[in-house]
Amino acid sequence: MTFFDNPVIPGFSPDPSICRAGDDYYVATSSFEYVPGVPLWHSRDLVHWKLIGHALDRPSQLDLPTSASSSDGVYAPTLRYHDGLFWMITTVVGGADTVLVTAEDPAGPWSDPVPVGIPGIDPDLAWDEDGTCWCVFSSGGIRGVRIEPKTGELLGEPVAMWSGSGLQYPEGPHLYRVGDWWYLLLSEGGTERGHAMSVARSRTLPGPFEPHPDNPVLSHRSTGHPVQNTGHGDLVQAHDGTWWMVLLGTRPRGDTPKFHGMGRETFLAPVRWEDEWPLPGPLELRAPAPALTPHPWPQEPDRDDFDSGTLAPCWVTARRQAPGAVRLDERPDHLVLHAVKDSLDQPGSLFVGRRQRDPDCSARTSADVGEGGRAGLAVRLDDAHHYQVERADGVVRAVARIGPLCQTVAERSVPAGPVTLRIDIGTTDVLPPTVTVRGTPPEPAAPPGLRVGAPDTLRLGYETADGAFELLAELDGRYLTTEVAGGFTGRVIGMYATHGSAAFDWFELRSA
Repeated sequence: MTFFDNPVIPGFSPDPSICRAGDDYYVATSSFEYVPGVPLWHSRDLVHWKLIGHALDRPSQLDLPTSASSSDGVYAPTLRYHDGLFWMITTVVGGADTVLVTAEDPAGPWSDPVPVGIPGIDPDLAWDEDGTCWCVFSSGGIRGVRIEPKTGELLGEPVAMWSGSGLQYPEGPHLYRVGDWWYLLLSEGGTERGHAMSVARSRTLPGPFEPHPDNPVLSHRSTGHPVQNTGHGDLVQAHDGTWWMVLLGTRPRGDTPKFHGMGRETFLAPVRWEDEWPLPGPLELRAPAPALTPHPWPQEPDRDDFDSGTLAPCWVTARRQAPGAVRLDERPDHLVLHAVKDSLDQPGSLFVGRRQRDPDCSARTSADVGEGGRAGLAVRLDDAHHYQVERADGVVRAVARIGPLCQTVAERSVPAGPVTLRIDIGTTDVLPPTVTVRGTPPEPAAPPGLRVGAPDTLRLGYETADGAFELLAELDGRYLTTEVAGGFTGRVIGMYATHGSAAFDWFELRSA
């Protein structure tokens, strides 16, 4: 028996929706404030996934105001394959509301958005036997309405379908026709530790739906399971006849209440059928793999030398694209950033990053900052929660932004020219033990009786010409987690410019 490791799509990849086209599987996930929007992943065995692009990858499809919060933007999408086309529907909160796009190839190009005037979020698409399309969504319960998907026109008034087992926030609905039944799968209990999944069924649409007698059918609430916040699942039947679910979960670490910094990730769980009910689970970090032909894709590269002429799909920026400020053609084999705001705290500041995919990792980049410039390397959760190491005014400094507080923690003079900036992330027992650390700041003394329960530690510094790591600051990772900052996103690590311009020769993100 072969096994696979969960999560199958690690890092900030919430609200997964899955579809199958022949022997190929595709997943779409939420992106919230980050653009391009709606990452799209491809697999042939449900375990190995490759990022192939985004469904909303140009300003004509997704234009978020800079005033949007970090948890505005693209909410839970649904991805479906029907009648030779791929369909993606989602709600852009703080933007265009619910929109639907189509493509012949999920790698793109995708059409311009068609507005769908439903009064809710988390839309789903399903087609009945005569080709009628139903849009099911969350709005004070789960409601549904027939639509004309090519135009977005509603063909009637939305009707109530089911509101779950009575827990708060029934959301993320998905509707399926299997055999003689329509199944309605939803999440409830909130997307925090109480998250759960419930299912109901009906012979006809729009119902009435009868709930499973033992709802919720999946939840890790009030358990010691290493995966928490489980929910927002979507079902798929594999080409060997087996059934599976992709769903979101988190991997909290540290002391009570435990913390997760990478956001909600995409997990895979088997589904069994009992008495004509789909029952998901168990969900484990290491589990028996689907009996499909393994098809491992090349891993996302640890290093980008910016020599391809275009940014790889893994790179994102906050709220809107800035092609004039993000340049690959200005200096050979460099990413050049031109500041548009004078602080990383300001909405709309220039930041280009990629998701943290491993709890223990190291990020490095070579930065050449122009005269009068200020730029660097940051770990960002949102505008008000980020740590950064930056080059400016002949020094390298470590800066911590935690809610309303922003402080330069340490700085050191450095010679002119490019400098390698570095941030190591992990628990103290997995951070690289072989690195030479100079200038370690004194360890702060904990007050008597204080329990220090950080999920990880972030070491900020730079490398000297001989490769030694000059440590500027060691910071508590809990302040870059959802439990502290709130919201729906996860850590993104990358480069920024807040004054003048900077050229980055390469970027590297490696597991510890």
